[in-house]
Amino acid sequence: MSPPPRPQPSSAEVARRAGVSRTTVSFVLNDVRDRGISEATRERVLAVAREMGYEPHAAARMLAGGATGTVALVVPRMAHLAVDAFLAQLVASINAECHHHGLALLIESTEDEGREPGGFLRLVRGRRIDGLIVAHLRTAEIEHLQQLRAGGVPLVVFGCALPDAAGFHTMGDDTGRSARLAVDHLLDLGHRCVAFVNYAQPEFHSVNQRERGWREALQARGITPDAAWLAHADISAESGYLATRRLLARGVPFTALFAGNDTIAFGVLRALREAGRRVPQDVAVVGYDDIPLAPFADPPLSTVHTDPAAHGRQAVQLLLAQLRPGAALAAPAAAPVPRLVVRASCGAPPQNAGHAAAPSVAVAKPRARRA
Repeated sequence: MSPPPRPQPSSAEVARRAGVSRTTVSFVLNDVRDRGISEATRERVLAVAREMGYEPHAAARMLAGGATGTVALVVPRMAHLAVDAFLAQLVASINAECHHHGLALLIESTEDEGREPGGFLRLVRGRRIDGLIVAHLRTAEIEHLQQLRAGGVPLVVFGCALPDAAGFHTMGDDTGRSARLAVDHLLDLGHRCVAFVNYAQPEFHSVNQRERGWREALQARGITPDAAWLAHADISAESGYLATRRLLARGVPFTALFAGNDTIAFGVLRALREAGRRVPQDVAVVGYDDIPLAPFADPPLSTVHTDPAAHGRQAVQLLLAQLRPGAALAAPAAAPVPRLVVRASCGAPPQNAGHAAAPSVAVAKPRARRA
């Protein structure tokens, strides 16, 4: 029986042996010039790679060369596109901006491959793409993205304030700050028990940010967040409905609820209505995203307004700046500052709508509500 094949060395191993960074290895092996790499260093890296039997993946060479005219948008699960209203708007904007600049867009999922070590890398390197945009980032994927970035792959990641994000091109709202805007508004209305139905599980970076904003808003008013006030949904309105039913089943009294996004909020409203809890008389509700359906909720949904169309355009512009470093490209426009849109679901007068992520505007306290 023949011995098993020797495992392929990694670029990190070549970098350690040659005494250089993985980025330098990528530039040398992909013959990327004008990066300040001396000929002596170039020859040393090539010699070490030959000695170790390292061969860069063909798809990785295409990524570094930027020759395919195709970029990828990476999402955790394709099913999210069918149920997440914000993500659908984001995809439409990214697609339109790509076409405007002569790029084709692929939409890929890490549903299977991204859950195992190195799977995210195989997913990306197995496609003929010039760069990628990553949405709904899982915290476990950060290390894999760092490897791609170190390899010279053009990359844009949705996720403000990412940990260990050196070298990443990141963008998007600070969702923790925006979540605090929503919860501060409910606290300004006089509520002390503010429940939270987050939009997904805590494996996602932005989910943890929104929970942080909820906790910080309560703690700033001297309120200790109760774990029984928190439930996690799973992207869809149905999951928001089921998460709210679990929350109600705990029997913990609350008079206000922050929904992690507007899609979830539609499920929240149905669960509260079925439980005999009137909105806003018994429970004040605020969502997040201000999707086009928010004004048509029953009652119309107060929510934090975001701009997925602007986010999509900015993501493509940041990617283009990496793909075409010598081209005369317009600087990416700053995304609008999130603001609170006040409608009937929170019980505040609508004329208080529109205050931005500065301190919340205080309004009259509501009458006492049923627990």
